[in-house]
Amino acid sequence: MTGARIERLVTSGTFRLDGGAWEVDNNVWLVGNDSDVLVIDAAHDADAILAAAGERRVVAIVCTHGHNDHIDAAPELARRTGAPIMLHPADRMLWDMTHPDRAPDRELEDGDCLTVAGTELWINHTPGHSPGAVCLYAPQLMALFSGDTLFQGGPGATGRSFSDFGTIIGSIRDRLLTLPPQTVVHTGHGDDTTIGAEAPHLDEWLARGH
Repeated sequence: MTGARIERLVTSGTFRLDGGAWEVDNNVWLVGNDSDVLVIDAAHDADAILAAAGERRVVAIVCTHGHNDHIDAAPELARRTGAPIMLHPADRMLWDMTHPDRAPDRELEDGDCLTVAGTELWINHTPGHSPGAVCLYAPQLMALFSGDTLFQGGPGATGRSFSDFGTIIGSIRDRLLTLPPQTVVHTGHGDDTTIGAEAPHLDEWLARGH
């Protein structure tokens, strides 16, 4: 048995890319126990994330990708907790658009394993929504944190810079749909789904395109 639990915090702010701006609600995921917690996607509101963490030690701030709405509160959260910010290096150019004067602390690579509260979270590099997009798989929790790679109803958006529909489909097909069907998918925006609920729709997504 694992002592870790999953908590969801929803924060609101503005997503900016390619000269456009959209108001969005983001899921911030906290994985941990009563003493330690790992934050996935420090979106919009460092105060709210700190309140959710409470007195617990923040062991890491993991970015599923470099779009501003998933990283905008990360430097402030890191400053106030001492936790390292982790990002896949292929998304550094996106990071630098938002935080040109503050580099991430560590590079995430495919196959990395992070541990919090005795629970392993494995890094799966899943490019397509962005070049450095990653998902975190926690087999002990039967959970996948998919960022903007996989949602309830299909793949993440690929209509903007640095994204590619064929690449995201390949990532989902080869890296995510191979996970156990009962795996709960905790997404970057909106409601949870499961691998089993999404897997039958792959051909439909391919036909629909982007």
